[in-house]
Amino acid sequence: MTVAREVTPHGEVALRRRGEVLELVVDGAFAMDTVDTSTERLLASVALAEVAEPRRVLDGGLGLGFTARAVLADPRVEHLDVVELAEPLVRWARESLVSELAGLEGPRCALHVADVLDVLHGRAGPEGPWDLVLLDVDNGPDFLVHAHNAALYDGPALAAARAALRPGGALVVWSSHRAPALLAGLEAVAGDEVAELVVVVEREGRSLDYALYRLRRPA
Repeated sequence: MTVAREVTPHGEVALRRRGEVLELVVDGAFAMDTVDTSTERLLASVALAEVAEPRRVLDGGLGLGFTARAVLADPRVEHLDVVELAEPLVRWARESLVSELAGLEGPRCALHVADVLDVLHGRAGPEGPWDLVLLDVDNGPDFLVHAHNAALYDGPALAAARAALRPGGALVVWSSHRAPALLAGLEAVAGDEVAELVVVVEREGRSLDYALYRLRRPA
C-alpha cells in the first residue's frame, strides 16, 4: 500500500506499507525499509563512541529516521542537524505522516532540505563545524540511486567533510557494501586516521556485508 508519493526535481519519493514494514522508495529504486535497521542505528553508536563530547552532530540523509533517533538518545548531543535532499520526506516527518518519522524535529533537532554535499562545501546551511558528521546517503558509493551522489564519495567532498569537523571530531560513512575505493579515498585525506568496520546482516535468508568507514580528525 502506498502511504505517500511525490515527484521532486530529483525523482519520485514514496513511502509504502507492506504489512507492518515501511519501505522508502526513491525514483523507483528500493532505498530502505524497517525489516532490519541495525546498521542505521550502528552508524550512530559507532560515531558517538568516537568522541567524548559530541555536542553538535550532522546527519546526512534522513531515511526513515532511525539514525537520527539513535543520535538523539545520547544525552551528550546538544544539537543534531539532519540534511535531506527530498523535501517531501522532511515534510512528511514534520506532519507525522508515519510513526517512524514522527516527532524528530524539536529543540535538539533541526531538519534541513538541502544537498549534504552543498552543506559540506559551505554552499548551503546549516553551518559547521560539527563534532560528528554521519553520512548515510543513497546506498553507498557503488549502488547509487542518484548518480550525482557519486561526488559525495570523491576526494574533494571527503576533504570538505573532514574540514567540517572540529579538531578531535569524526566522520562515519554508511555503505550497503564494502567499498575499497571509499576506504582509499579516506586514507588519502587522513592517512592512519581511517578504519573500516564490516557488519554482517542476515536478511531474508542471505548474509549481506554492510560497512562503516570512519575518519578521525586529530585533536
